[in-house]
Amino acid sequence: MNKSEMQSVHLNHVPRNHRHCGTRKRVRLAHGAVACALGASFAGVAHADKSRVPPLVGYNYQEIETPEFGYGLDGVVRSRGGRVVGILNGVDYTTWNPARDSFIAMKYSAKDLAGKQACKQDLLNTFGLVNDDPHRAVLGIVSRFADQKGFDLIADRAHEMLHEDVLLVVLGTGDKRYEELFRALANAYPGRVGFKFAYDNALAHKVEAGADIFLMPSRYEPCGLNQIYSLKYGTVPVVRATGGLDDTVENFDVEHGTGTGFKFTEYTGTAFLYAVKRALQHYADERIWKRIQLNGMVKDFSWKAPAAEYARIYEAARAVRGLGQPARNQIPVATSN
Repeated sequence: MNKSEMQSVHLNHVPRNHRHCGTRKRVRLAHGAVACALGASFAGVAHADKSRVPPLVGYNYQEIETPEFGYGLDGVVRSRGGRVVGILNGVDYTTWNPARDSFIAMKYSAKDLAGKQACKQDLLNTFGLVNDDPHRAVLGIVSRFADQKGFDLIADRAHEMLHEDVLLVVLGTGDKRYEELFRALANAYPGRVGFKFAYDNALAHKVEAGADIFLMPSRYEPCGLNQIYSLKYGTVPVVRATGGLDDTVENFDVEHGTGTGFKFTEYTGTAFLYAVKRALQHYADERIWKRIQLNGMVKDFSWKAPAAEYARIYEAARAVRGLGQPARNQIPVATSN
């Protein structure tokens, strides 16, 4: 890649939380260009095999062809035409599965949801919340606190959201202003808002199992995992229709009984709150809510399909280069979780 190409990728095109290498060391700049992973990405896309650009996470890769989401790489991605391939992440259902989960109060599955109520009570006890109405909806958040994750929307509409008959459980670390926000909400709504400033895997499992609704209103999300975990745990996700969130969550259609969650498109507090209220409206109908839960719980986002897709792409690339089929013991084998 020549100097002029390097200079077309500038720091101003990269969100703050992307301005680092995999080692989290700050990127060093040369002539105003971003080095490290971003420069490598530019070179990789620009000079990839003629048959395919290396796979990108998520089906909704068209977003990175726009200036808003391309962060300086949109031009070179567009120039590669239809050679960009989107592949979703998979999840490990041996770890994230309510039928096997050793962190939760009671195991459950799509065949028997009884254990979810026990998990809900355990979650409320863990966060010190009052459970004077077992039918009250519990909203859950497990996340890094950052604008990218949509916390500016939550901050904008938090009080209006809590005017609804809900409890809120929040687990995460990150931006101090959002830590202060949730501490203030916990003080303003004692017994109704529970907050733990921590990165805690066991608690994350408890939130996924015990909450009724999972909030993930990201500004952008290449794939995302928590919404996929939520589907398996019967915890209905409310997400913004972006990236992998849009790929993995299907908006509920009450007329046809299809869909796995609730989505909004416009990045505003108003749109976010409306999606939450839609979810709460359907939560009030036990029959409809169970339909949404089961729709999500039976989805399969294991690594089986992504692994097969990766194998297919790399085999196609070998064929284009005239390398033939790899030896049998070199072919990735897709296994179900």
